[in-house]
Amino acid sequence: MSTGNEIERERSASESEVQIFSARLTPHRSLNRTGFLAVMLFLSVVSFATGIAFLMIGAWPVFGFFGLDVLVIWWAFKVNFRTARAREEIVVTLSELRVRRVSHRGQVLEWTFNPLWVRLDQEVDEEYGIEHLYLISRGHRLLIAGFLGPEEKASFYRALVVALNAARRGPIYNPVT
Repeated sequence: MSTGNEIERERSASESEVQIFSARLTPHRSLNRTGFLAVMLFLSVVSFATGIAFLMIGAWPVFGFFGLDVLVIWWAFKVNFRTARAREEIVVTLSELRVRRVSHRGQVLEWTFNPLWVRLDQEVDEEYGIEHLYLISRGHRLLIAGFLGPEEKASFYRALVVALNAARRGPIYNPVT
């Protein structure tokens, strides 16, 4: 049985291990908050002006539908921004490879692998490039880097291969002379 202090020491020892590689992957969003406000302001002004024009010619129900359109577009953007909170964190140290996946709802899934036994696999389309990257260890296959495009996946793949090779070589000792 271990005490709280021993558990804390074990945790701090593993957390203090040097990271060879660390990546935080998030979904790409081309529209930031300022752009969102500009688009919504533009849509609101155009919809209001067009709705007023229909109201003046006697088609008053159309005015409400223009407002409803703006509300639906606002809701769709909000859903899009909410899903952008998802992320994937990949950390390689000398003793482990950790994958931590956080959904847009905050649900956390974590996997830990021994970098000596893990290998990378990829599915490549001749026209598109790398479609999927997988970590494979002891018969388990884990899809990673799903947020990235083909060129980003290729760059990420190369960087992760270098990190795994460094972890396999182990610590490098440089004696001081």
